[in-house]
Amino acid sequence: MPNFYFTINIPFDPVLIKLGNFIFTWHGIFMSLGMLLAVFLCLRIKEKFHYNEDMVYNTALFAIPSGIIGARMLFVFEYWSFFSANPSKIIALQNGGISVWGGIIGGLLGGFLFALFRKYPLLKGLDLAAFGLLLGQAIGRIGDLINGEHLGSSTDMAWGVIYTDEDSPAFLHSLAIGSHHPATTYELIGDLVILLLLFFMLFKLKKDLFNGIYFLSYLSLYSIMRFFVTYYRVDSNFFLETELRVPQLVSVMTLIILWTSVSFLYLFRNNLKIKSLLTKLGT
Repeated sequence: MPNFYFTINIPFDPVLIKLGNFIFTWHGIFMSLGMLLAVFLCLRIKEKFHYNEDMVYNTALFAIPSGIIGARMLFVFEYWSFFSANPSKIIALQNGGISVWGGIIGGLLGGFLFALFRKYPLLKGLDLAAFGLLLGQAIGRIGDLINGEHLGSSTDMAWGVIYTDEDSPAFLHSLAIGSHHPATTYELIGDLVILLLLFFMLFKLKKDLFNGIYFLSYLSLYSIMRFFVTYYRVDSNFFLETELRVPQLVSVMTLIILWTSVSFLYLFRNNLKIKSLLTKLGT
């Protein structure tokens, strides 16, 4: 029987405003707000990374659409059994369905390729992007919490949540198991903690840090955090016959690729070709 003791009731309709065929959801509004404030934050600290206003805006114009496409593509991949039978739903974004990991990968890839084409400082750009990404992700998760976009495992903790609006994606889940973990809130808190750490590194550490350290710290810490937070979610599919859910697999692969690349560049840093590559990256 569902446990309704010591819970936080969330009564909101996921749809905030409906004007004809236009639907404005809490999730969509906070995701948009997150992207805007991410760009604003990058503009505020751009000088620290030798970027100017035009460079930030131009890169964002490529990174944001790429992020949206990547977010949808990874979600479709994760739930391919459904989308393969319903191909018309693949582009039906009004029904929700995006992956944060897909957004991160798509946004970084689009922004990186544009910066490479325009010969912007690449590592400094990635460092700057780390701040914007963390803020944008955190704000977007507020919309997830209000909407009930992701389903958490059962809990008796005092901060467990129950969704009481019948249109919420988590309404039936709440009826079935009662109070459950607000897993997206855990990720929101984790995003803000990592962001505060990056700000501490940026403004409080006296010695110069190597280019790419902020991006390296962001992606490493986020991967670790997301891996463990996913244990509190039940809506992500397992990858094939493994015990890993898709977001956990992406986290592990990100850490492996990231640190293998860093180790390779460090071990062969005196090689002429590697030196040339590092110079092009802006080190």
